[in-house]
Amino acid sequence: MTSGLSQPTAVSDDETDAVAGMGRRRVVGTLFLVVFIDLLGFGILIPVIPLYAKFFGANEFVGSLLIATYSLFQFVGAPILGRLSDERGRRPVLLLSITGSVVAWTLFGVAGELGPLLGATNGLVVLFAARAFAGAMGGNIATANAYIADITPPSERAKGLGILGAAFGLGFVFGPAISGIVSSPFALDVLRDLLPSVVPVTEFTIPSFTAAALSAANLGLAFVVLPEPRRRETSVEASAGSRLRQLYDAVTAPDIGSLVAAFFLASFAFSAFESQFIFLTNDQLGYGTTANAILLTYIGVVIAIVQGGLIGPLTDRFGEYRLALTGAAIQVVTLAAVPFSLSWSFVPSIGPVDSGGVALAAVSTPLAFGNALTNVSLNALVSLNADEDEQGGAFGLTQSAASLARTFGPAAAGLLYVAVAYWTPFVVAGVLFVPILVLLGRVARAQVRPATE
Repeated sequence: MTSGLSQPTAVSDDETDAVAGMGRRRVVGTLFLVVFIDLLGFGILIPVIPLYAKFFGANEFVGSLLIATYSLFQFVGAPILGRLSDERGRRPVLLLSITGSVVAWTLFGVAGELGPLLGATNGLVVLFAARAFAGAMGGNIATANAYIADITPPSERAKGLGILGAAFGLGFVFGPAISGIVSSPFALDVLRDLLPSVVPVTEFTIPSFTAAALSAANLGLAFVVLPEPRRRETSVEASAGSRLRQLYDAVTAPDIGSLVAAFFLASFAFSAFESQFIFLTNDQLGYGTTANAILLTYIGVVIAIVQGGLIGPLTDRFGEYRLALTGAAIQVVTLAAVPFSLSWSFVPSIGPVDSGGVALAAVSTPLAFGNALTNVSLNALVSLNADEDEQGGAFGLTQSAASLARTFGPAAAGLLYVAVAYWTPFVVAGVLFVPILVLLGRVARAQVRPATE
């Protein structure tokens, strides 16, 4: 590469007409399905990973490092995959990343059997290797966004990217739900009778194999129906080091610096909560994969309802700035209340759900509501305060900030959980939203452009 622009490879007339022949809407719909199924497999593993690590003898800190490994390798690997998609094509990189998911989730399922064969004392080293590989191959969202940019005119691009965002969110809603179903005692008993004895059947392995099977089906779908678009000349994605420099420059910039810093802290705090949530429910309530999957599905549904249906009318009435402040203020209280809600004796049990589970769900409802408000509003504020020709860079900054936050947030939270007390990660996460309120307070009202612009 001799310049800052990628040099797209030649595209034949047949390839050029492939997208037009299918119809742009059909291609976008196919891409939505590909991204949704891929994120579905990812979401299935969310309730599994922390307890799977504990199954192999890891404490909460090591388990948190396992969670953070994905984001770390995604941050490093995404620029490489972005550059490959510019040079070799969107379709090959999408197929490559989905293949990586198949391999990674299969390794998860056979970690207990493969670990001793590799000379490890148990399968924990395999889990780390699989998690790192999945992260390195996790650039399919960025590639899918580039695919949308290739096939849509500027006037329709926001709508196309919004469709992919919906696929991303739905994967995190339905993934844990599927995990809860396939890891239930009934499902495991049925599978032990149906599957060969060589297949390990546990509450950890079956969700892993399910994610791998979905990814394999997704690979076949993408291979058969997804065409290669004509690529536009776009800037090669910056290296990890350059992205760090860009992030630093953005944080110190007078126009969006406070907003980017607030977005980083919000992502850091919520990732700290997410990483310790399952450890908390397992240690204090004895919840396994299925019970945690139900709780996570409920939280995901609340977030999806707010982001998909309520955020528009709320923004029209109150504006992004007030919603960001409100969401941050809600999370100051609710994040800190999470660990203490488990011992609220005044909360009754409901049916098979004990009082601790009911109280946790009650606290998680406003917490999910506040998180949805903060995330969407901060993203919108960054976009509104960036110049028209810098929108891509603005979203790239928030994505880089989120990746770094999801790397360091779980690690710091796991250390607090083990070294201090189980409740400290949640209280610290709540406290971190106080400087977010301060940072938002520094944003001059004149600087926050009205949404009507």
